[in-house]
Amino acid sequence: MTLATSLGGSNQIILIVAYIVVFGLLMYFIAIRPQKKQQKRQQELINSMECGDIVLTTSGFYGEIIDITDDTVIVEFGNNKNCRIPMQKQAIVQVEKQDAE
Repeated sequence: MTLATSLGGSNQIILIVAYIVVFGLLMYFIAIRPQKKQQKRQQELINSMECGDIVLTTSGFYGEIIDITDDTVIVEFGNNKNCRIPMQKQAIVQVEKQDAE
């Protein structure tokens, strides 16, 4: 009887470990992997920015990039040439190239 009991207990442990592994893989493919892909796309977008590009900010404003530094950009909004705002590169969600027109 001890042999049957120990086999039953080991089967339960194997089943629990299998559930943990399956749950871990599920979490990776549902949550972690898509987030890493999104971060990679955002970094490629930031690296492709050039002066003169039209950008959409996280607040919903369209503007033209005037100057780019390491972690900030200066964006000019509207027809008024005096409305220039420095902002972080992370605030840019979409870039339209000036050659696309």
